[in-house]
Amino acid sequence: MSVADSTHDRFLNGAVTVVQPAHGYRAGLDAVLLAASLEAGGGSHLAEAGSGAGAALLCAAHRLGDCSFSGFEREAGLVDLAGQGVAANRFEARAAVRNHDIAERPADFENMFDQSFSNPPFFEPGAVRAPAPGKSAAYLATTPLKAWILFLHHVTKPGGRITLIHRAAALADLLELLNARAGEIEVLPVRPAPGLEAGRVLVRARKGLRRGPIRLYDGLVLHAAPGGALTGRASEALAGGALEWR
Repeated sequence: MSVADSTHDRFLNGAVTVVQPAHGYRAGLDAVLLAASLEAGGGSHLAEAGSGAGAALLCAAHRLGDCSFSGFEREAGLVDLAGQGVAANRFEARAAVRNHDIAERPADFENMFDQSFSNPPFFEPGAVRAPAPGKSAAYLATTPLKAWILFLHHVTKPGGRITLIHRAAALADLLELLNARAGEIEVLPVRPAPGLEAGRVLVRARKGLRRGPIRLYDGLVLHAAPGGALTGRASEALAGGALEWR
């Protein structure tokens, strides 16, 4: 993808540069919240499924400075942009995005990473009106949600965390897929304002643990009132702070 087809955008109050397509799908709030929700000890190696231009991975690498990151993305042009973002932030020593389709689970990827995370595509083809040019790979679930969960499960070490952000409407599917393979499942709803339904959910679980009760938190409220200012908790996460699970 040429320089003319991309923009350099600042995330986390300017602390992180993301090089992404000038048109079509552009990363934003979901990627930042996913990155903010990750917890990892020093020296951990985390994998991201479907990295796109690398927004979530780069934001996570900025906050978790003692960790390393490997992203997997099937669109070659986005892999190139993600590499430019890694270089722009000087993360080359501990972050990289490779060209790979997560529908494939090579044997040598099994149990390779301490944790994994993802922001899977949201909609099934035919379920919504056609997206604008350049957005189909990000918005249309040409790869089933199950394949994303299987890839995350495959690459994560036993006991390691798997973390996702998705539509709240997909929560039942996420829980069904995770409950058979993981334990310590936690759900953090993301609400636009007090009293409104959650539009997104953050979900995490530990690979291979026994099933147990699912922990549902009150969740994150983004705005103090509809269309109003960000809450303090949301502002902190969008500035690069950790988003606590509560």
